[in-house]
Amino acid sequence: MYGAFLLLGVAIVIEVGATALLPKADGFTHPGWAAVVLAGYGLSIWMLTVVVKQMPVSVAYAVWAGAGTALVAVIGLVFLGEHFTWVKAASLAMIVAGVVGLNLAGAH
Repeated sequence: MYGAFLLLGVAIVIEVGATALLPKADGFTHPGWAAVVLAGYGLSIWMLTVVVKQMPVSVAYAVWAGAGTALVAVIGLVFLGEHFTWVKAASLAMIVAGVVGLNLAGAH
């Protein structure tokens, strides 16, 4: 199961990296960047399909969505100059709480 979580973590990082590169693809008008984005999404989704063989899809996708959302928010703040407000912080905290709750419920 730990291997599945590790693979899920790698898949999330790849997907977030592809998402962070979307501005470079500029609406898919730059073929090289568009190819990198699509390859990242394809690889991360393939890895997710491997992960759900070993853990419930509800848990895997909750971790995927929650961690991905949080990482994209951090990347936006640190690298893309986006603003971070208390509303964003509270919303991310609720996402994390939901992921933790689903993981705890899935353990029983």
